[in-house]
Amino acid sequence: MLTIVICVGSSCHVRGSDEVAAALEAIIESEKLTDQVELIGAFCMDHCSMGVSIRVGDTIHSGVLPSEAAIFFDREIRPLLTGSAPQ
Repeated sequence: MLTIVICVGSSCHVRGSDEVAAALEAIIESEKLTDQVELIGAFCMDHCSMGVSIRVGDTIHSGVLPSEAAIFFDREIRPLLTGSAPQ
């Protein structure tokens, strides 16, 4: 199971973390990936000044905008699910 952790702390919240989470959840559900991907929230990833932060595995991605959630999923999440992640 791939775990995606979205920061829901105050700084990320005002930058759209709820919208990013909703968009990712919609993608996960529409593509029937709920048995492969877990989406959870966490407070503060220590990247407050950079915008919405998302941790996938050991990697933290900062500055993800709600309007870019689908692009983020295709670029960062989908390759991990298909086994075609860059080395």
